Amino acid sequence: MQFGIFTVGDVTPDPTTGREPTERERIKAMTAIALKAEEVGLDVFATGEHHNPPFVPSSPTTMLGWIAARTEKLILSTSTTLITTNDPVKIAEDYAMLQHLADGRVDLMMGRGNTGPVYPWFGKDIRQGIPLAVENYALLHRLWREDVVDWEGRFRTPLQGFTSTPRPLDGVPPFVWHGSIRSPEIAEQAAYYGDGFFHNNIFWPMEHTRKMVGLYRTRYAHYGHGTPEQAVVGLGGQVFMRKNSQDAVREFRPYFDNAPVYGHGPSLEEFTQETPLTVGSPQQVVERTLTFRDSIGDYQRQLFLMDHAGLPLKTVLEQIDMLGEQVVPVLREEFAKGRPAGVPDAPTHASLVARRDAEAQAGTGDDVAAGPETNIAEVTR
Repeated sequence: MQFGIFTVGDVTPDPTTGREPTERERIKAMTAIALKAEEVGLDVFATGEHHNPPFVPSSPTTMLGWIAARTEKLILSTSTTLITTNDPVKIAEDYAMLQHLADGRVDLMMGRGNTGPVYPWFGKDIRQGIPLAVENYALLHRLWREDVVDWEGRFRTPLQGFTSTPRPLDGVPPFVWHGSIRSPEIAEQAAYYGDGFFHNNIFWPMEHTRKMVGLYRTRYAHYGHGTPEQAVVGLGGQVFMRKNSQDAVREFRPYFDNAPVYGHGPSLEEFTQETPLTVGSPQQVVERTLTFRDSIGDYQRQLFLMDHAGLPLKTVLEQIDMLGEQVVPVLREEFAKGRPAGVPDAPTHASLVARRDAEAQAGTGDDVAAGPETNIAEVTR
């Protein structure tokens, strides 16, 4: 199982001091967090993609390329690549380039984002969000798997005899997760292609997460990719830790109360009771995270949000030290207990190459190239 950090890259004033970091400071902090993640033995660092204040990560591949040059083992990912407003051709080329530079340590998460105004900024209509996600990914899927592509769709100019360059490393595209909090169509899309499904279960009760993941698992099996238990699932959440839980609650409360995504709504106590947000001791984080398997089954990736809401970099690095030293080793051991033999590990470039070679030798393979437009209709009736 993979464990890691994801960031949304918000530039938020520290509510305890009133100081707001500069954009440069925030960008440098995000890269320092990635290096710390590798230092403490985590597996993944993922950055969001935003094109509006108060967020700074508008160019994920630039940041991840910088991190790739300074790390050796860390898997570099995104905690959303905007499949709706980015050109699929540009995504195909940018992430294949990053894949080569990082020696295969790359995957990415497709999503629609949560900022409505971004659509017209890039010439798109937010009312077409789901159809854009479906069509753009259908094209991206082909661009990575076919050397020459002829394409005609609704939302971009046609392609004739087009070759995306560079080609994916070793002829194997980066693994794709489809991220969604509330859209069953995206779970359906992930299942159709046999890709991963990532549910960022920050805002919703665990029962909602269970239903979304359950839908994905059922449809994954329906499309013939394996059993429901073999579907590839990731979760995201936020934690804040101190040795004593009372200290954690007291220190985190002003950040929660003023957070761009949490603040000015339900109380910290209500939120921690109703959602997977965990504020307390490392042992409490371990115990709460282990309960996720009870709701959604054995899964492959757990990412934690650590740097949101104006938390100082020093505090975030302390949190990552605790995560790497006191939490993740226990989670690795406990999640491994009783894990059925048929449940796959999280995909890596090496495992995808090995699977491709095995399928080629056996004369099988995935020839899915079209998008699941008709199948999405099934789940939304």
